[in-house]
Amino acid sequence: MNSGVAMRKIKIVVERHEDGYLAYPLDLRNGVAIVGQGESYEEALADVTSAIKFTLESSSESEIFDDELPAVEVFVAEIEVPVNAQVSG
Repeated sequence: MNSGVAMRKIKIVVERHEDGYLAYPLDLRNGVAIVGQGESYEEALADVTSAIKFTLESSSESEIFDDELPAVEVFVAEIEVPVNAQVSG
């Protein structure tokens, strides 16, 4: 049954940390930040979904997502960089 409500697919990144989960959507316009958290993957996903719905309902801007170059795939890479490096000069 179609209620006439437009739907949008949103890619969500979910990170697992020692103290819980953190979730956030991709492709937001500059200056827009939405984050959800929870003790489980499901809780973090539900929290970020609620935050997205709230932001869409209360935003003064017509669109919070940047549709010009949406992420097609997301990869996670791990690199090593020196910290506290001395800069000579």
